[in-house]
Amino acid sequence: MFSLFRENIRIALNSIKNQSLRTILTVLIIAIGITALVGILSAVAALENTISKDFASMGSNTFNLQRYEFRTQSFGNEERKVNPIISYREVKEFEENFEYPFTETAISFTGTSSAEIKYENEKTDPEISVLGVNEYYLQNTGLEVEDGREFNVFDIDNNNNVAVIGSDFKDGIFKGYDPVNRTISIRGAKFKVIGVLESKGSTFGNNQDLRVFIPIQHARSIFSQPNINYSLSVKVEDKEMLEAAMDEAIITFRNIRGLNPREENNFGLERSDDLINRILSITGALNVAAWIISIITIFGSSIALMNIMLVTVTERTREIGVRKALGAKKNTIATQFFLETLVIGQIGGLLGILLGIGIGYAVASSLDFAFTTPWKAMLWATGITILVAILAGSYPAAKAAKQDPIESLRYE
Repeated sequence: MFSLFRENIRIALNSIKNQSLRTILTVLIIAIGITALVGILSAVAALENTISKDFASMGSNTFNLQRYEFRTQSFGNEERKVNPIISYREVKEFEENFEYPFTETAISFTGTSSAEIKYENEKTDPEISVLGVNEYYLQNTGLEVEDGREFNVFDIDNNNNVAVIGSDFKDGIFKGYDPVNRTISIRGAKFKVIGVLESKGSTFGNNQDLRVFIPIQHARSIFSQPNINYSLSVKVEDKEMLEAAMDEAIITFRNIRGLNPREENNFGLERSDDLINRILSITGALNVAAWIISIITIFGSSIALMNIMLVTVTERTREIGVRKALGAKKNTIATQFFLETLVIGQIGGLLGILLGIGIGYAVASSLDFAFTTPWKAMLWATGITILVAILAGSYPAAKAAKQDPIESLRYE
């Protein structure tokens, strides 16, 4: 039995080799569908990994008060309501009046995204973000200090000339030396580095490791442009108290803005885990789109494969007659043609998987996403190619097996 199976495989491979052009075209048709599936799923998985990595560290017990809620903008005639910026007066008033127990309120704003940082004779390119923060910002946003320490209440209250920097500065202006306790310059102001953050990588092309954090009052004195928008992040010690804390925060901020009960909120409030779920819902839609595109393509490739195998059966009618005349059984003939279909399908699937991974990796690299090997997509692609081969090869194999040996030998 094994020797017969091996012989069928040899005949199938020889047949594929003898019809190389037709085989290559068929393989490419199958590969296109698998490439679409694996490529899109790989890119989407990389996006999900990046989002989870960047936001999961914030925890599920944090919420943010900001100018707008995170939502998809409408493209119809309805215009988005313009909310006022969150001013410094409002964030300080919120910090003083929000008295929910076991909470910590972080205040921050981005002074600039194009600062030049100097250390002795070294300086950075003007692409550094400088943020003014209070003592709770780093822990509320899930940032961990790798070397040194983070801000404390004395640094913020006393307006100390201190800074916490991203990890890329180590191999940048500090040339691999320990930056802690060294002095940097931002727009002429001197700051002693007290901490270096763990690497966070890039998100959507924005390098998270090229940031400098300084006390908020110092930042306000250096970056004094009008209409600065501030952000509030509140961390609740017990997740069970999160909803109540959010309600209290809404009431407090509505009172600060003097809104009457009939007026809608003119600010946004988002839970960190809701933000992740909303973004991941978008990636779920991309997954569905990937399946729809690939299924249409694979359906077409299965029809093409079946047609090619039917043509192959017709062309080899005399061969089928000779084999039957020499004693070959129906099952042997059917197995031979079925194996040919299976081999072609698997070659196309393998090529599609390799191309799909390559495309997914290229997309992830260009967008600074965290790429991982898409094992799930690869397993699905392998299963689909096997299914395509079964569906496309069953009818041609059955047709070959049913050929009458006498009529087959007469075929010209």
